[in-house]
Amino acid sequence: MTTTTTATSSADAAAPTPQSEGLKWWHEVLLAGAFYFVYSQVRNFFGAGPESRTIAFGHAKDVIRIEERLHLWIEPHVQSWYLDLPSHGFIKVWNVYYGTAHFIVTVGVLVAAYRLAPARYRFIRTTLAGTTALALIGFAGFTLMPPRLLGVDSPYGACLGQGPDCHGYGIVDTIDRWGGLWKFGEGGMAAVSNQYAAMPSLHIGWSTWCALSMVLIIGQGWKRYLWLLYPATTFFCIIVTGNHYWLDAFFGLVVLAGGTAIALGLERLRTDRLARRAAAGPVEPEPAEPAPA
Repeated sequence: MTTTTTATSSADAAAPTPQSEGLKWWHEVLLAGAFYFVYSQVRNFFGAGPESRTIAFGHAKDVIRIEERLHLWIEPHVQSWYLDLPSHGFIKVWNVYYGTAHFIVTVGVLVAAYRLAPARYRFIRTTLAGTTALALIGFAGFTLMPPRLLGVDSPYGACLGQGPDCHGYGIVDTIDRWGGLWKFGEGGMAAVSNQYAAMPSLHIGWSTWCALSMVLIIGQGWKRYLWLLYPATTFFCIIVTGNHYWLDAFFGLVVLAGGTAIALGLERLRTDRLARRAAAGPVEPEPAEPAPA
């Protein structure tokens, strides 16, 4: 019994902790807050104004043409299957999911990585930051109107002021018609959200990051792969609510791959720096000067 207890205590002592990895929670909170502030400013400054509607609509038509050439312009058809249900409570649930899970699950996974897998936390955190930074380049460089704003009933989208001839591409703005917890074009949300930041889809980038991060955090067992259902569910959500094209989701995975490459590169630099420091050995303290007589 004593031997087992001693071995267990030694293993617990050797397990990495946030402190042993040089992590400080308040430093991570400040870093996340500063990064999110920059993210919000860039996301909402580029292409967020009403003057961007024409550009965003033009890009939407380009995306639709690409999907049509691939015979994969599926968004109106997928949405129509579920709009025909007797109750629209089903769609409202997905509107709520779209506006909440994106942030709540992401923050939860980041906290789980800090507490449960501190040795992998920096890599996980940097992957998220790199993914988001690359997405900001997409938002700034390719203002895109989401499918839901193509609908004839949207007060913020492509058909505004274009008369009854605007056919709306067969998409319904489910958030405006049936609502969720909030509407992105009204009240305080209008001031903090960019409705034309559809490309790439960070809902897909972040949800896939969440799933892969939890696979790393859990570390073993087949049940950890159930987390892959989260990005699959999110993909269904963004299509059925009309918030994204499937091409947005594809490029959400592209920026996640880029963010992972950034994190791997920085992790390699950090490992090399620590190896050089270890090879150099401890710094010998300078001898103290003798006290004056």
